[in-house]
Amino acid sequence: MRVLLVEDDDSIAEPLAEGLSRYGIRTDRVGTGAEALSAPPGDFVLLDLGLPDIDGIDVCRRLRQVSDVPIIMLTARGDETDRVLGLEIGADDYLPKPFSTRELVARMRAVGRRMRPAPPREPAPTTALGPLTIDDRTREAFLSGTPLALTPKEYQLLVLLAADPGAVVDRRRILETVWEPNFFGPGKTLDFHVATLRRKLGDPRWIENRRGVGFRLVVPG
Repeated sequence: MRVLLVEDDDSIAEPLAEGLSRYGIRTDRVGTGAEALSAPPGDFVLLDLGLPDIDGIDVCRRLRQVSDVPIIMLTARGDETDRVLGLEIGADDYLPKPFSTRELVARMRAVGRRMRPAPPREPAPTTALGPLTIDDRTREAFLSGTPLALTPKEYQLLVLLAADPGAVVDRRRILETVWEPNFFGPGKTLDFHVATLRRKLGDPRWIENRRGVGFRLVVPG
């Protein structure tokens, strides 16, 4: 595996690259956002948020516009909003500094398992719920025929809720299905994704919140 490490601090980047090499992971390192956007992303991107030229959040957004490469954010920021925003725009995980190389490699492996292609199967039928249509073959959703610009996490969340419309799906099951078992992300991650999905659906009544339990998908009357 070859990773792109985007980190401007030599005291962090050099021992991290050395540590990853012990796991058979080769590292290409850049120190700015501009270099990150022009460099080959490799098999994985490890992205520091505190870069000297371009904010790491913006780098993540621009990388996600052109590539599905897995991205793990490395951050010393204590602000939950930054972490949630990074996940919202397409990062696959985040790791607060300081961290161990062992934990980082475990996170990378977990992300890799989630992204592993599923065994070939017959295309699932299109799901239609009122004006909402979900096409699992193309991984697209449409509202009254208009495509919805959903992030991968938003699409997975919508598919999970639409699998049994009207039924309440508990929060833990959503986190373990859409993110990963034993998810360690910010407590508000799911709520942010639900709020964004509601906005894109154009009516908050699509997703009903059962406080302290979970969420369910209903067709607005």
